[in-house]
Amino acid sequence: MREDDTPTTKIPADPADTGTTPFSELIDGPDGEGRGTAADGDTDTEAETDTSRVSGWGRVLRGNRTLWIVALIAVVCLVAGLLVGRFLMSPDASSADAPEPGLVTAPVEFGPLSNDVTLRADVGYADAVEVKLDTSAFSGAAVVTGQVPEVGATLTPLSIALEVVGRPVIVLPGELPSYRSLRYGVSGPDVLQLKQALASVGIGVGDVNSDVFDRATADAVGQLYAQAGYPAPAPEEGSSDGVRAAEEAVRSAQTGVADAQKALNEAGAGPSAVETWQADVKVAAAQQALADAQTTGEGVQQAQWDLQTAHLEREQLGKAKDTSAQRSMLDSARAQVTSANEALEEARQKVLPYLPASEVLYLTELPRRVDAVSVERGSVLSGAAMTVSGATVRLTGAAAEADAGLLAAGAEGSFELPDGTAHRAVISELKAGKENKSRWEVLLDPDPLTPEQISQLQGQNVRVKLAIGATDGDVLSVPLAALTAGPGGESRVEVVDSDPRDGKDAKTRLVVVEPGLAAKGAVEVTAVDGDLEENDLVVVGR
Repeated sequence: MREDDTPTTKIPADPADTGTTPFSELIDGPDGEGRGTAADGDTDTEAETDTSRVSGWGRVLRGNRTLWIVALIAVVCLVAGLLVGRFLMSPDASSADAPEPGLVTAPVEFGPLSNDVTLRADVGYADAVEVKLDTSAFSGAAVVTGQVPEVGATLTPLSIALEVVGRPVIVLPGELPSYRSLRYGVSGPDVLQLKQALASVGIGVGDVNSDVFDRATADAVGQLYAQAGYPAPAPEEGSSDGVRAAEEAVRSAQTGVADAQKALNEAGAGPSAVETWQADVKVAAAQQALADAQTTGEGVQQAQWDLQTAHLEREQLGKAKDTSAQRSMLDSARAQVTSANEALEEARQKVLPYLPASEVLYLTELPRRVDAVSVERGSVLSGAAMTVSGATVRLTGAAAEADAGLLAAGAEGSFELPDGTAHRAVISELKAGKENKSRWEVLLDPDPLTPEQISQLQGQNVRVKLAIGATDGDVLSVPLAALTAGPGGESRVEVVDSDPRDGKDAKTRLVVVEPGLAAKGAVEVTAVDGDLEENDLVVVGR
């Protein structure tokens, strides 16, 4: 052992000391059997020698398997190291041998270009409202007697929303709810709304800008009920009798006028032919009597007086008579006729067609769809009779104030249908949020949808894309990075006509362009000086 007490192994000088077989013996065999020579010349001996050598190699391999495995691994690692060293290079060497970088390019594209605002919108029917009817005019219970609509039914102008106590509730366009019965002589905004609503459905009302319920309006209401298929509302009790009495009074007054006129005519008439003849005869007789008296000399004075009287009577026949009394009677009779006519007009006004508050339902944005019905035939009206919404589908979305500032009524957008196809929609209204002023409500009307599409979309939330700027059709566009400024301030792009991998040796040319709409990192370009086509490569970096 060494001085440090580390165990050591002594290698024997003679293989016999360890009991191992020398390598030469493993190859040649024991006692030199493997050492055959050519001098022996014996074939069997040579064969035996070869067999001994092979068996010797086998003993070497079997007896030193671990050694051979380690040696094999070492050889493999050595070969791998040589191969890796052959192909790997140091950073400095790699940099020195790297090729020159090529140009960074992008193709010129041809197609539509647009800036979009994207928002989410709910699909549904517009403006759902509860329908409440005025039943204050009914003396008894407001019993529903018919015309109950089904859910999904459509209410249009002149539709019958409901029948209550045998009377219709007629649908008309308007915003102001019905709050009073409208009849001849009243005026106000509700009358103006009625006249405009009737005019919108083709019923003539006279002056559509007047807020007075006149005879033309009453006649129009009569036509309204005729088109609805119901008689006009009955007048108040006794009104018809009042009209008949007023008509009789007018006739009586007119008779009185005729009688007074006759009396006046008679009083103011001139003498008749008989009266004139008689007066003339009387004058002639008086003249003859005077002549006879003058002949006899008797009764001359009396004869003169008689002649003078005859002349006066004859003159009186030609003078106008005093008819003031008769004329006064005629004026009184005429006044009675005027009064009777006024009374008749008032009586007739009471029987003109009118519109009870309970028989009209004003709704905005007709037609409307019936979403729910809370009454049935035979039930008594109490609360809302039904819920209606717009019959057309509407998209209701929200946008940030900044995005809303880029939008306007009439702007077009699109959303996806359930089958994935795009469908057009147009902004109908923009409204500032009631609670959150930073959010705006965006209302859109889609192009017509099929009933199946409506059924699939109703209640869904869809993604709407709104173009706030778009090219008119397909245009050439390049990345914004491709634009450079020329010495005169003009915009230009650099087009590569060779392999861009050639780097600074690549063949390029400058094309002056007119930039247009910029969107999504690209810009519309129109070649001004030079040629530029789709799929041309333009330089965006070096």
